[in-house]
Amino acid sequence: MHIRIISGKYKGRRITAPKNLPIRPTTDRAKEALFNILNNDIYFPEVKVLDLFTGSGSIAYEFASRGTKDIQAVDKHYPVVKFVKQTANVFDFPIKVIKYDSLKFLEKTTDTYDIIFADPPYDLDKNIQKKMIDTVFKRQLLNPDGITILEHKEQLDFSNHPQFKFSKKYGMTVFSFFKN
Repeated sequence: MHIRIISGKYKGRRITAPKNLPIRPTTDRAKEALFNILNNDIYFPEVKVLDLFTGSGSIAYEFASRGTKDIQAVDKHYPVVKFVKQTANVFDFPIKVIKYDSLKFLEKTTDTYDIIFADPPYDLDKNIQKKMIDTVFKRQLLNPDGITILEHKEQLDFSNHPQFKFSKKYGMTVFSFFKN
């Protein structure tokens, strides 16, 4: 499986992930659209990013390529953690890779973030995904102007959530944005 970095210092670089990883990388088209939205409001070198259910690490690599210096990538699967750590070392990306269940991590971390990106498995129950968003706000894990972005399948709708701001659809992928 090939992952392409779409912008920044490493634009165009391809990373090959092992076939046996339990991942579903964000498509290039969706990733490009997501970062076009973020480009308007974010100075990448100054944000702290949490990438939950990191999978291939694709989103973390995009932030690193754009100059983000403080990135935490969380996934519970050892082969995923090993692959993302190896890739971060090869490119000298400032990604701290943490082997942990993403939901439990939200309940334990004492850090706060400017951006929390979550791309859980598409078959993860909607109520669990909602609880994840609730946990971010209940535990005040976002910095004042921070944003949480949830990538999910188009059949799910989070527009009734009190912190929901907007969503954007790209193919079968939807990004829902939440703010304080």
